[in-house]
Amino acid sequence: MIAYIKGILTYIQDDVIIVDVHGVGYEIICANPFVFQSSMNKEILVYTYHHVREDTQNLYGFKSEDEKYLFTKLISVSGIGPKSGLAIQGSVDVSDFVSAIEREDEKYLMSFPGVGKKTSRQIILDLKGKLTRLLSVTTPEDKLPLENDSISESLLETKEALKSLGYTDREINAIIPQLQKNDSQNTDEMIRQALTLLMKN
Repeated sequence: MIAYIKGILTYIQDDVIIVDVHGVGYEIICANPFVFQSSMNKEILVYTYHHVREDTQNLYGFKSEDEKYLFTKLISVSGIGPKSGLAIQGSVDVSDFVSAIEREDEKYLMSFPGVGKKTSRQIILDLKGKLTRLLSVTTPEDKLPLENDSISESLLETKEALKSLGYTDREINAIIPQLQKNDSQNTDEMIRQALTLLMKN
């Protein structure tokens, strides 16, 4: 198995990145390829899962070992293939997802693409108690009170805009304290500042 790829990021598309390793370009499928944007033409390390079938071989890429771990657990569930697993992994708040499994919240699990009642129940049966170590992934900054009255409308709009660009809650929440220092600016200015901060991270 190919556990990770280390090389120069040479290309980013809607669903893949290409990493050059000594003249060989590895095409890696990612849930949110543009999270690697700040590393364009630089050396990066991408954690990978090598999925082999009779008719095809694909590399799936992740920014962290925890993301990869969640993906491998998801595709071990009957009814969830790599495409569905990647769609869930790329859009989920890890802590919320694990908590939903532990409390057997089928309705929450059914909100993800390709997950119906039968599959949501299977996720609970197969993964309950097996993902609890991922609860530690969330930092205090990940749980900022983004929906309370002290948060401006422009900040909330900025968060939604960044999410639509493929950034995760964890990445966005990490820069919220810096954005709050200049909370008097309008949404467009805040989005520009946020993108600058994210590119530096």
